[in-house]
Amino acid sequence: MKKRITIIKMFFLIWFIMPVLHAQDKPFYKEIEAFRKSDSIQMPDSNAILFTGSSSFRMWKDVQKAFPGKKIINRGFGGSSIPHVIDYANDIIFPYQPKQVVIYVGENDLTANPPPTPAEVANRVDSLFNLIHSKLPGIPIVYVSIKPSIARQSLMPQMVQTNKLIKEIIDQKKNIVFVDVYSGMLDKNGEPKKDIFLKDNLHMNAKGYKIWKKALKHHLKK
Repeated sequence: MKKRITIIKMFFLIWFIMPVLHAQDKPFYKEIEAFRKSDSIQMPDSNAILFTGSSSFRMWKDVQKAFPGKKIINRGFGGSSIPHVIDYANDIIFPYQPKQVVIYVGENDLTANPPPTPAEVANRVDSLFNLIHSKLPGIPIVYVSIKPSIARQSLMPQMVQTNKLIKEIIDQKKNIVFVDVYSGMLDKNGEPKKDIFLKDNLHMNAKGYKIWKKALKHHLKK
């Protein structure tokens, strides 16, 4: 009898604990878990503007200050790619019932090994749009174009093509806006501006985010 009880206990331990251990192996699990914990303490107000995507949003620490008078929720995380945002959408998008979703994602997809084609990245973005509108019908979406950087200058031709394809998809949809930050980050020679990046030559400093603020400010809901 005791042996049978022990086996049952082991079964339940495996049944309940193994999925948790498996989840902890997922990319960016700790960051998402931190969002969950923060939300459990104080859930952000609904009807805010949600920023989500990769580290260019995660590192925009003063995004709320950049847009005074607007309620901003920032859920940028890690060096995420589009599949990560899709995978965690039930944690970082839908619980907040936002009035608008602003997305920066796609850049990191191009750095994968092997890299997807621009068409494949554009199709991934389209899948994310469709997912959001399936759960939040008609919600306005702002897609921020893939940015150029010194560190990833070799990928600029793919970035240009990917941005072009994503804009073509957006032009066929309702309630989605394409915001070009790419061109504003180039100097007169068509190269990434040298003074808008941190030491890693990938992420932006305050001057870089000033360009994004200017590009975005007229597209955010009141």
